[in-house]
Amino acid sequence: MVPLRDENPTQTTPHVTYTLILINVLIFLYELSLPSSAQLQQFFDTWAIVPEQLTASFAGQASPQEWFTLITSQFLHGGILHIGGNMLYLWVFGNNIEEQLGKGRFVIFYLGCGVLAALAQWIFAPLSAVPTLGASGAIAGVMGAYILRFPRAYILTLLPLFFFITTVRVPALFFLGFWFVQQALYGLASLGANADVGAGGVAYWAHAGGFVFGIILGPLLGLMDTKGPSRRY
Repeated sequence: MVPLRDENPTQTTPHVTYTLILINVLIFLYELSLPSSAQLQQFFDTWAIVPEQLTASFAGQASPQEWFTLITSQFLHGGILHIGGNMLYLWVFGNNIEEQLGKGRFVIFYLGCGVLAALAQWIFAPLSAVPTLGASGAIAGVMGAYILRFPRAYILTLLPLFFFITTVRVPALFFLGFWFVQQALYGLASLGANADVGAGGVAYWAHAGGFVFGIILGPLLGLMDTKGPSRRY
């Protein structure tokens, strides 16, 4: 199932959501422009989270500048499917959360969820040398906030049926709840795999953690406020 759009349209243009998508796409195009895989790897080593370096930084054995990768890693992607899936979910769910929180608080919420999600993944592999990157943790936070604020909304979903493709309306509570349970189960399964991340190089704990932190941070920033987005900034 692939979400196409939520059926709870916003009343204002989600400028922050669109800006985040644009920044991610532009950085990905820069990645594609690098002339060699060695330069791309160096780019990732510099701007993505390298858990062992982050661990050393927390212990005072490396530069605190490594902490900045908790932000910059959120704008890097490892392939067209990676960025395509992430930006689709951000486009689907980000608009309503931005409208509810307001632009300034949405930026804080989005980046905060991304940082906390990355730390959730780091806890399970603090000595890994494999760079961790992607917007998935931050977007998972948006999805967690969405299921809390709009549980009765419906997601227009693309559903392949053998040689045919149709669309169905799926309750957000089911769609996002199923997604979260899936990520948590994959994360549990990866614990015994002796791998830095889950199968296929997916940071499942960042997904599950981001979702939970979105549920926690959202109300703290006014997600459940019924006074409306016009009072936000």
